[in-house]
Amino acid sequence: MSDAEEAPREATGENGETEMKEEEEPNPNYKEVENLQQESKDNTLVWRESQEEERKMGEEEGEKEEEGKEDKKIVMEETEEVAGEAQEKEASGIQEETTVEPQEVTESMSRLETEITDSQSITSGIFPKTQRGSKSKPSLQLEDTETDELLRGLSTQLEFLDLDQISPEEQQISSPERQPSGELEEKTDQMLQDELERERRDLEPENREEGQESRVSDIQSEAGISRESLVSSTTEDILFERDESAPVYPLVSGMLLNLPQRFESGHANIISCLCVSEDRRWIATADKGPDCLVIIWDSFTGIPVHTIFDSCPEGNGIRAMAMTHDAKYLATISDAEVQKVCIWKWTLAVETPACTLELPKEYGVQNYLTFNPTNNKELVSNSKTQAIYYAWYEERDTLAHSAPLLTEKTFNKLVGKFSQSIFHLNLTQILSATMEGKLVVWDIHRPPSSASTFLGFPYIKPCKLVHLQKEGITVLTTIDSYIVTGDIKGNIKFYDHTLSIVNWYSHLKLGAIRTLSFSKTPATPPTEKSNYPPDCTLKGDLFVLRNFIIGTSDAAVYHLTTDGTKLEKLFVEPKDAICAISCHPYQPLIAIGSICGMIKVWNYENKQYLFSRVFEKGLGVQSLTYNPEGALLGAGFTEGTVYILDAMSLENESPEPFKYSRTSVTHISFSHDSQYMATADRSFTVAVYMLVVRSGQRVWEYLARLRSHRKSIRSLLFGVYLDSNEPRLLSLGTDRLLIEYDLLRSYKDCLEVLDIHRTDQGCYPTCMVWYPPLTRELFLLICNSGYKVKLFNATTKMCRKTLMGPAYGSPIEQTQVLPVRSTAELQKRYLLFINRDKVGLQILPVDGNPHKTSAIVCHPNGVAGIAVSYDGRYAFTAGGHDRSVVQWKITLSVLEAAVSLGGEDLTPFYGLLSGGREGKFYRELEDYFYYSQLRSQGIDTMETRKVSEYICLSELPFVMRAIGFYPSEEKIDDIFNEIKFGEYVDTGKLIDKINLPDFLKVYLNHKPPFGNTMSGIHKSFEVLGYTNSKGKKAIRREDFLRLLVTKGEHMTEEEMLDCFASLFGLNPEGWKSEPATSSVKGSEICLEEELPDEITAEIFATEILGLTISEYSGQDGQ
Repeated sequence: MSDAEEAPREATGENGETEMKEEEEPNPNYKEVENLQQESKDNTLVWRESQEEERKMGEEEGEKEEEGKEDKKIVMEETEEVAGEAQEKEASGIQEETTVEPQEVTESMSRLETEITDSQSITSGIFPKTQRGSKSKPSLQLEDTETDELLRGLSTQLEFLDLDQISPEEQQISSPERQPSGELEEKTDQMLQDELERERRDLEPENREEGQESRVSDIQSEAGISRESLVSSTTEDILFERDESAPVYPLVSGMLLNLPQRFESGHANIISCLCVSEDRRWIATADKGPDCLVIIWDSFTGIPVHTIFDSCPEGNGIRAMAMTHDAKYLATISDAEVQKVCIWKWTLAVETPACTLELPKEYGVQNYLTFNPTNNKELVSNSKTQAIYYAWYEERDTLAHSAPLLTEKTFNKLVGKFSQSIFHLNLTQILSATMEGKLVVWDIHRPPSSASTFLGFPYIKPCKLVHLQKEGITVLTTIDSYIVTGDIKGNIKFYDHTLSIVNWYSHLKLGAIRTLSFSKTPATPPTEKSNYPPDCTLKGDLFVLRNFIIGTSDAAVYHLTTDGTKLEKLFVEPKDAICAISCHPYQPLIAIGSICGMIKVWNYENKQYLFSRVFEKGLGVQSLTYNPEGALLGAGFTEGTVYILDAMSLENESPEPFKYSRTSVTHISFSHDSQYMATADRSFTVAVYMLVVRSGQRVWEYLARLRSHRKSIRSLLFGVYLDSNEPRLLSLGTDRLLIEYDLLRSYKDCLEVLDIHRTDQGCYPTCMVWYPPLTRELFLLICNSGYKVKLFNATTKMCRKTLMGPAYGSPIEQTQVLPVRSTAELQKRYLLFINRDKVGLQILPVDGNPHKTSAIVCHPNGVAGIAVSYDGRYAFTAGGHDRSVVQWKITLSVLEAAVSLGGEDLTPFYGLLSGGREGKFYRELEDYFYYSQLRSQGIDTMETRKVSEYICLSELPFVMRAIGFYPSEEKIDDIFNEIKFGEYVDTGKLIDKINLPDFLKVYLNHKPPFGNTMSGIHKSFEVLGYTNSKGKKAIRREDFLRLLVTKGEHMTEEEMLDCFASLFGLNPEGWKSEPATSSVKGSEICLEEELPDEITAEIFATEILGLTISEYSGQDGQ
């Protein structure tokens, strides 16, 4: 039997409503209170009896369904407490009610500052996906109660709740497997009580302004947590359905859970809210970001049936959304500075709303919205400080609203911040729950209907303030004849229409309630075998209730079977960012690490959770790596600790963890023979540990560490020397340095450096991986921020190739080579990569062919990590702050088909040129190629011209500059090396000429991916220049000339003057032209007359260089 809670005294007023008198002390006479409650219940409305009849209609079907599920449920905890014992436990939970004075309604209240969360702009590039499979027939039978409840629970949006923005010291999770539940509850209770105290302090008048500003800044700096909803389809037997049809894209996704499910792609931004129709047939999703979408899905088939484009063109997406019970209308509230409420007739496939209402800023950020379940023309929404009632007059295209002011003087009581608002069961009132455990009751005043005269719009007025409980209310909903609340202590309470307590669940030891979703199937009527708990009335009737799903703030989801009070834990996931994932080298296992200190190991083929470990407070998992044998798991933590764990038990392999870093350990790597382990941290330091034998036992010991980089380390990689089996260690940083360490010469506390090489001149490297042995030469593959992929000789560190990499809105950030399944696949290799928000595949060898790559949006708010299965069949991406890991099925045949359709030889490259092969650009390139032959043979020669397919390499830079690409001297050297040594390993000969097809490939691979842009020039002027009187960055003429001859790839004074002579049109043949054709010597130019006193970025680009510049930088799209 559930715990009992004492109810306040009641008195029935003249108007038939039950008025609740304020009490300061618990009522000792529990029996009298219950008698009064029972008398009040006998006079309830007739509709309550009709609800009982509806429940009986589904008796047979519901009973069979519950019996079939009996074997599936796991009994977590059953309660057999009597009402008398529970009375003492809950005696202090007294309801209070204060009647409002009419003159106090008009009092104004100071408005809280609204919290505006800036979503990261997400680029386009997602592949819309429509899947039809052989399981369409069973997916049409949504009768499983767990399925319906969880799907319904996704629609509840609780963005008002500050429990998601917990301070770092509060973000330690306690494992249910390793910690007593009592201790877990005490920590959670204390954490939430502290949160409430901060809420109360924010409401104090004298500290309101300053306190709120600091609170908002704290939330924005500490949280950074983005909420993402995922659209899935359901069937009768399972919670989510995975599509088994033939794949359409190289990467097909599926969530890493022990529940099969199917993903549907459609949004390019993070999904901000979701709602579900009453029959669970239709799902509406909306996102936040540029070009936001609202998509309505058919949950039976998983097919999007309607899309609303540009639903919020002025704002940042949708903040809240609701659907009517008959699913005919959809209401949205935008996430903008001036919020807009729109009602959509989506079933008519219209692109404009039926009516629109702009809300004043003083109303605060409205973050919760719901329809009246019995009237499609009424809605209610609320922010933390303001509740708004809406009445939609469809024939007038008008959305009227009423938002009365509510201050502390209204009831002479602290009201608290609003959480959710609903329509009362009696349909004449609205209830708004607060984080102070109180309920504001609003009366709805509707004018009498008249066919001839318009008598005004309806409005609401605050009527009562009822103090239901001590704990802050986070969820407020209705089911059958009950008003249901969930609070920050994990309690779930049920009240009747008079707000008298009927029953509650306080013994479940849950975290703060985030969602409650009740089954659409009515509860099974009690039988002799039933074990429903009695309610807390004097009669002690059985408390017959539908089963329901519970979602908590600690990332746990439960199913409660009310018959027998059986609580089943569906799953518990990390409550903080997931940045670390690693796949086992020869088993279908993946280790997932969270900033909350939890490591979980899953079998990704069976979707089965195996084991986990939760570390002490302050230890957040930042990096994970299995050793090559799969026996050890290295773990790096946010505060610098390094653990070496047993891979199968997660117990410490070494007696004590290593603590040689003061900052987060971002990278861990093992050598091929597992004799060395290296780590890198945010302090730009590389540390090395080695396996030694002590007293006949193999133990790990610290060797040395070195702060070898000036900026963040992007990759840490072990390899093997070609002439021995000794390991080699390399690190790559954003300081553009590739450093190799000498492990054999290193000793205790001294890490020796073998070689330092600079990889880039302007861009910075982002990641590094060993290139598979597709050629006789061993390469390091390095990606950089300029969308380029570079191949460096592993021994000499010479840049041997520069190639155009995947360009999907942002550069590659991490990459891995897919393992092969058999020796037959050794000559066909693939590269898996992630950038800011996408995961993709690249066919090797890289040659710049755009059809050899494909990518799809995986985590719109950013990808934190990547892993690949040992057999290359699956890829995994970690979403960081979205706290999810997505498993992707790799289908290489789809990518190969795309390459075949893209054409052979130079056909894919012609498509990268403006106008293609027949365009003006390619024709000019052919002309320049011929002019270069004339130039190399001498302009004034009288000998017979020899037309050839080749030009010598010395002419290549001039042709590059003629067609608009201006490589630096270092890039020219890289191009020369790339061509010269292209066949040296195979033939032993150097190449000194190039033909037009090869030149075209070199040009397309080396040129900037998005052409000449002003962004790079502006950045240079910001560093080198000063702010002039017009507010622009400029460089003085004398400083400009001095920089050209002293900094970077500096020129000689003669070279500089020759360049200016050509730029000013005084030397038509250009720099270093033939003496016979030069008209002006460089020394004859007066730069003081030709150049302005101040040179801005625009003057330099357009007037001096004469370039056609695009403002597009390529960072926001392909």
